[in-house]
Amino acid sequence: MVMENMPSTEFLKKENFAYLMIGRHLFGKGLPLPEIYSCDLNNGWFIMEDMGDVKLQNEVLRLDGSLLLLEDVVELLFRMQTQGIDGFQKDWCCQTERYDRFVMRAYESDYFRDSFLINYLGIKSEWSELVEPFEHLAQMASMTECRYYLHRDFQSRNIMVQRNSFGVLDWQGGRIGPMGYDLASLLFDPYINIAAKEKKHLYGRYLSLLKKYEPAEVGLFEKSFPYLAIQRNLQILGAFAKLTKVLGKIYFKEYIPPALRSLEQLLDETADPKLSLLTQIVHDIKSNFK
Repeated sequence: MVMENMPSTEFLKKENFAYLMIGRHLFGKGLPLPEIYSCDLNNGWFIMEDMGDVKLQNEVLRLDGSLLLLEDVVELLFRMQTQGIDGFQKDWCCQTERYDRFVMRAYESDYFRDSFLINYLGIKSEWSELVEPFEHLAQMASMTECRYYLHRDFQSRNIMVQRNSFGVLDWQGGRIGPMGYDLASLLFDPYINIAAKEKKHLYGRYLSLLKKYEPAEVGLFEKSFPYLAIQRNLQILGAFAKLTKVLGKIYFKEYIPPALRSLEQLLDETADPKLSLLTQIVHDIKSNFK
């Protein structure tokens, strides 16, 4: 769930506009979004196609073997990213036109610092020592091409399952961005905790699609992916902290430990010395977290 600053009335109107325009655009591409029949942008209501009540989260947790289901979701994601960018208009976007270093800092790493470290955990009120690690993280996450459709909250609670088809929801945060971010949102989704072996398989499946589509981008994709995944995990922890402590939605608290474990795992596996301070902070939090 993308959850940042409390939205103003003006922003909500922009968000409604983004929901309408991006939703109709993607639906027009034959992608599995609900058809929007009617809407009132000023009052924020939409009449649209019913996509059912079964989330991907429910199906993955219910099924003993969900790998084939997730493979189909990975293929859907790739199709949405590559087809959705064709004809996409930047002025539809409600927050920023692109996923860039400003978004990485303001809405992800700094959001993690303020919402999770300071407000949720109450660890210090100033973290100047994290400026350099956060800048390096954003730099590394920016290596790959930023020219695809980015959903920015592509996770199991926003994907509905109907028989053998899917329905994608909550696309209002869509913008132009890199491919790896949405894949990281799915693979490191704290709602479903995909096993390491399955993550590797799904990542490989995605890479095989990219190699056929644009083989020249594979190298930078692989280099930037772990950094984009770290960015996503920082955003998740900031959002869960705010939802739990500020908005009183305490049921999100149970998802903080798996998100923290994913962040620790990603930092350890990346083993970037310029992120060693952030890695140590996360290790310390993890060892004392309750």
